[in-house]
Amino acid sequence: SIPTPGVPVEAEEYKNNNGQYLIDLASNEDINALGGGVLYKVLESGEGKANVTPRSIVTCSCKGSLISGKVFDNLFERGCPEAFSVNDLIEDFQMALCNMHIGDHWEVCIPWQQGYGKRSDADIPGYSTLIFEIQLLGIA
Repeated sequence: SIPTPGVPVEAEEYKNNNGQYLIDLASNEDINALGGGVLYKVLESGEGKANVTPRSIVTCSCKGSLISGKVFDNLFERGCPEAFSVNDLIEDFQMALCNMHIGDHWEVCIPWQQGYGKRSDADIPGYSTLIFEIQLLGIA
């Protein structure tokens, strides 16, 4: 691929690896697509019928990781689900939640462009595909 001006070679390779991960993942038959390149796999379907909206407050357990498997957050491990205002989350995490019902358990992959972009954030390097395992437990 053509190098991006001003992007170090290591970052360019990392960016390309993250893009290729999503291309490869999209070819799996059990993977579904939402808008903007967001991919998800249903791990378990819930019985809930209520719909999440951007103004909802949801209770969920989730785990965030990178394509390397490195975990940057894990509410499952802490054993304590958290409540979130949906509109406070990154846009594509909101989109995933707004397509879920109580009891749904999904793995959601968010392209770097819709995650944190080029910038690093704590343990998340720039150009990172974000992988979230999300179990929706409640909607307020």
